[in-house]
Amino acid sequence: MSDVAVVCQGAMCECKYGFTPDRLKVISTHKEYINETNGSQKMIATSMDIGQPFEAKTFGQCKLQPSSSGYLPCVPNILQWQDFYDKITVSNQGKILTEESKATCAIAGAPCVEITFHGQTASPTQSQADQADEEIHSQLNPLARPKGTLKKPAKHTLEEL
Repeated sequence: MSDVAVVCQGAMCECKYGFTPDRLKVISTHKEYINETNGSQKMIATSMDIGQPFEAKTFGQCKLQPSSSGYLPCVPNILQWQDFYDKITVSNQGKILTEESKATCAIAGAPCVEITFHGQTASPTQSQADQADEEIHSQLNPLARPKGTLKKPAKHTLEEL
């Protein structure tokens, strides 16, 4: 599990039979969140997110449904997820999805929906910034002003240059 990321609300997904990606929308109900302090936006995706767990509810047109004018619109219907992390069960009795998980759509009958971005983004808080080691931080970001230094006014103006 240490080599793969946990999938959460907003993850990007693609169907190998569709033309456009869509964002995962966690539709199962549980209380587990990841990578945020408030626990309100990054709900963990689970194997219970079946049906139409996508924001736009489409991957564009479906290559498996040709028509005289091209292809019919994709209307994904996720039957099940596979390759999830099965060592943890969340409160909705689902298993945690990872970036290696794949979904089976009713149209394709095989795993065709893949996760291209897990959805996690960094969201540092002020308390984390307050606890940062100044010496290490100044080495990583030499342009940052360490605590306790005074702001000195510029000696020159743009007109003088």
